[in-house]
Amino acid sequence: QVHPVESGGGLVQPGGSLRLSCAASGFNLAYYAVGWFRQAPGKEREVVSCIGMYDGRTYYTDSVKGRFTISRDNTKNTAYLQMNSLRPEDTAVYYCAVESLSWSDGDIPGPNDFGSWGKGTQVTVVS
Repeated sequence: QVHPVESGGGLVQPGGSLRLSCAASGFNLAYYAVGWFRQAPGKEREVVSCIGMYDGRTYYTDSVKGRFTISRDNTKNTAYLQMNSLRPEDTAVYYCAVESLSWSDGDIPGPNDFGSWGKGTQVTVVS
């Protein structure tokens, strides 16, 4: 079974940084696109960033462009989300999801495009 496992969340002050990891448990991450999503209390789950299977294509939602960087290391079977200049509005549970999919220019990968999800890791940005 395909089970991504997130880690790296925590409590940080505004302007701080965190790096989230998504480890592939029991499957080869190289054959999957990886998406990072987040859900704040009372809000819908939203896409944060995605990285493609083979071409390294990336997507970032506007609010994190220039602050977050998604990457993958297939030799370690792990994907990452480096989050810099964190803001209170980044506070949420962050989920890693994987799926064998690709997307075209202009498309926005969404939660419904991904079938395998981790349990999430809490990120809290507070003074």
